[in-house]
Amino acid sequence: MKIVITGCAGFIGFHLAQKLRAGNKVSGIDNFNSYYDVDLKRARDKILKHSFGIHVESVDLRNKNQLIKRLAYCKPDIVIHLAAMAGVRHSMDDPEAYIENNIVGTHNLIEACDLLNIDKVVYASTSCVMAGNPLPWKEDEKLGVAKNPYGYSKATNEAQFISSQIDSTIGLRFFTVYGPWGRPDMALFDFTKSIIEEKPIKLFNNGDMVRDFTYVDDIVQGIKIVIDRINENSGINEIYNIGYGQQVQLMDFVNHIEQNLDRKAIKEFVPMHPADTHKTWSDTTKLRKLGYSPETSIGKGVYEFVKWYKDYYHVN
Repeated sequence: MKIVITGCAGFIGFHLAQKLRAGNKVSGIDNFNSYYDVDLKRARDKILKHSFGIHVESVDLRNKNQLIKRLAYCKPDIVIHLAAMAGVRHSMDDPEAYIENNIVGTHNLIEACDLLNIDKVVYASTSCVMAGNPLPWKEDEKLGVAKNPYGYSKATNEAQFISSQIDSTIGLRFFTVYGPWGRPDMALFDFTKSIIEEKPIKLFNNGDMVRDFTYVDDIVQGIKIVIDRINENSGINEIYNIGYGQQVQLMDFVNHIEQNLDRKAIKEFVPMHPADTHKTWSDTTKLRKLGYSPETSIGKGVYEFVKWYKDYYHVN
């Protein structure tokens, strides 16, 4: 099977490409934007190319002609659409970038798939499209209240694919993904870096935050399951949650990082950020019926990240 992953040099795309390589021809596209350290994206790209033979072409979804040309060359049986401007808080400062990359870029991808008769797409959504609904969040409930441009861009993506002419689409609502090679703007990366450098970490809502943290290998497991489903069924348009299914207090999360670093954080307690949701929690019943079974506890996951971070940044 030929698979193209958009956002392939990103955090999830990097891990997914490696896992899909067996038995498939995998290639990727990425615009290598500077929202966070481009060197980290280039390092992922280098590993994909030299260790796994996976080529990631520099393509921006906002350039429709360039996108069509690349997909026509690859002739994929399925597209895994992970490319997006990420970051709920940053989206409050630069909403236009989220509209252009996430909404217009996705529109261009859909048009390219229509033109080239690509009839299967699995795409990334986010848990925050359900903000404000009763916990745990379920896929069959109405969408929540959008609290930031990132959230409404992903809710729009769901509407774009559901109303598209693409034969089969599956959207995946990710819950706080973390792990090795993760994004520097995410809490685990940011907290680890700040603790090592003896800088304060900001704890929003005075530390009273709850998240359903999901290790990247469990996310990849879920994506592989829905790839099998979309290959075995035609004419489907579905949404699935991918989370660990447990709530973790932010302060417990910080404790795990401190224990793995054997250092104490300098804690700065600040008010709730307007882009944030107080609590998240996934109901993964729907995906579990297909065989999904997340395996990585928060303790194990944080350990693996800190181990990677120390090695990558040469921290003693």
